[in-house]
Amino acid sequence: MLEYVGSRLEQILFASWQHFSLVVQCLVIATILAIAVAALVYRSPALTSVANSVTAIGLTIPSFALIGLLIAPFGFGVAPAVIVVVFFAVLPILRNAVVGLTSVDRSIVESARGVGLSRFQTFRRIELPMAWPVILAGVRVSAQMVMGIAAITAYVLGPGLGGFIFTGLARLGGANALESVATGIIAVVLLAMVLDLLLVGLGRLTIPRGIRV
Repeated sequence: MLEYVGSRLEQILFASWQHFSLVVQCLVIATILAIAVAALVYRSPALTSVANSVTAIGLTIPSFALIGLLIAPFGFGVAPAVIVVVFFAVLPILRNAVVGLTSVDRSIVESARGVGLSRFQTFRRIELPMAWPVILAGVRVSAQMVMGIAAITAYVLGPGLGGFIFTGLARLGGANALESVATGIIAVVLLAMVLDLLLVGLGRLTIPRGIRV
């Protein structure tokens, strides 16, 4: 194993960076989309129920099947990989964003409106910061989930560590097959741990001490 890793260290590091970059960029896009959708629906119980149902149903879709369906319209490469990772990343974040925004004390919101803040200002300065700890918890769950899903995108020639896993599985029983699979899996787990630590640090920087959960 050590000999396998040593002989391919540069290739492993490059694939790890591609994997990490894909996940982080998709998480940023997913967080923006999820907060935007949550901002549109959280004041309506009916729309909130629809959003929760969509996220619940979306999580039941097999990621491998969705990737396969995207080959026809988008072909192989980065585009279907990004779409799949963003799709699954949005779901936990959206659910938490809706929960976080609806749980903000209405008396605080009314007080903010009472001192002259507009609806947008109230959302940006009061509701979103108070809901951010719950939203960030959703981002952490999403990050762990899509780190594994990003590996599956190697099926459509997406970037990242999935190539080691698929290559090893395709040659199972052959030379270095197990080492290739193990390298991909271990690297994905390590990246997930690193990203989670970074998100914990982001929480320390962005969440006021008084409202940390």
